[in-house]
Amino acid sequence: MTPADAAWYHIDGPVNLAMVSGILLTREPLDFARVKEVYAHRLRRFERFQQRVVEASLPIGTPHWEDVPHFDFGQQMHHVALPAPHDKAALIELVSDLASTPLDRARPLWDVHVVDDVEGGSALVMRFHHCIGDGTAMTALSQELFDSTPDAPLERGPVVATHPEASLLDRLVGPALRAIDRSSTTVTSTWESALHAVRHPDQLLEQAGAVVSGASMLISELLKASDPQSPLKGEFGMEKRVAWSEPVAIEDVKSIGALAGAKVNDVLVAAMTGALRAYLATRGVDVDRNTLRAMVPVDLRPRERALELGNMFGLVLLELAIGSDDPLERLRITKAHMDALKRSPEAMAIMTLFNLFGRGPKFFEDVAVDLFGRKASVVMTNVVGPRETLYLAGVPIARMISWVPHPGKQLGMGISILSYKGSASLAVISDAHLVPDPEAITAQFKREFENMLAMVRAARAEQRRPTP
Repeated sequence: MTPADAAWYHIDGPVNLAMVSGILLTREPLDFARVKEVYAHRLRRFERFQQRVVEASLPIGTPHWEDVPHFDFGQQMHHVALPAPHDKAALIELVSDLASTPLDRARPLWDVHVVDDVEGGSALVMRFHHCIGDGTAMTALSQELFDSTPDAPLERGPVVATHPEASLLDRLVGPALRAIDRSSTTVTSTWESALHAVRHPDQLLEQAGAVVSGASMLISELLKASDPQSPLKGEFGMEKRVAWSEPVAIEDVKSIGALAGAKVNDVLVAAMTGALRAYLATRGVDVDRNTLRAMVPVDLRPRERALELGNMFGLVLLELAIGSDDPLERLRITKAHMDALKRSPEAMAIMTLFNLFGRGPKFFEDVAVDLFGRKASVVMTNVVGPRETLYLAGVPIARMISWVPHPGKQLGMGISILSYKGSASLAVISDAHLVPDPEAITAQFKREFENMLAMVRAARAEQRRPTP
């Protein structure tokens, strides 16, 4: 196991799981036998889905992957029916229960639940531990599982690795990272990397300069005051709650952004910020005088390695504009903050630290996660999904939704934005003790977006009005 994957394996806790969950919704029923056949056939070439994790025998050293004897993919697949009244509320209860349940560490750290009777169709819930792979790896993996036509054969040719369209993750720090040789190993690598450094000293100096610059930025970030206490931070319980918004059209997002010269990601993050502001105000927080930061993962995976599993990302801290009560002003501030992060190399520095922490005892990782967690209040990710309709076992997928974990002792909520088929959805997973009603945030996200869209339409109508 790589040090970065080991770090994510150890970050997992009994009440705050480092587990990614996703759901697919279909309007037609899924055939469980066909779905099981697709997963078993197409995941077979990825060894990690047939292996369990075994801890190192010494305190220093990373865990390793071990083949499960007589492994059967069917043991990871479950077939259930949604209880009455078979609606969204019932599905939320089921997914919340799954999000609260740890994966079995004696088996491969993933499973799938095919759910029948979901408003006339089906749902598929997939859970996997973060040590298997990050969001970019799993998005690329979907190319293997899903088809672009309903009649695609089970046996296909080798999948060509493609990198997802640049989203918030890449756009935040893309310019700063292009100066770094991302395909080489980090400064924590062992003998092979040392030989490479001797043969290519120019690359070593370039990487060292980037890491030193990132470390300087990282130190300055860690010296910042911690995010103040709020309903989003505190003691965790065992139960999780999930929620997801109604979709918003990407074309409408672009029309809002055009008013302020903002990108799609700027608009979606600004709407999410407005939703958090409104929610915190109802919980008694003085939003005009408080700060709120989000911990944002940044993709560092080379394009040629898009289909590899594992974790290859850093983290940055994004200041959210919850202090502004004007939606368009909030959008301008969000754009300015995100533009500023494009010059930040701290993501590379944090990825290097994860590689260092992953080689040591779990105690070091716990200290680091606690330190980083104090500087933010939420984890936030934004992934650009497929633009065209995908099919699973011949059935068209109507919606895709995912939830990012929020591991550690401080961050009580994870927020994910995922686009699919020209629309974007906001999904929230929270500690039920801290935020028992995440559906209030997802509903407010849709209202914030509609308010911004109404302002744009009013501004355009004003511009078209003839001058006397």
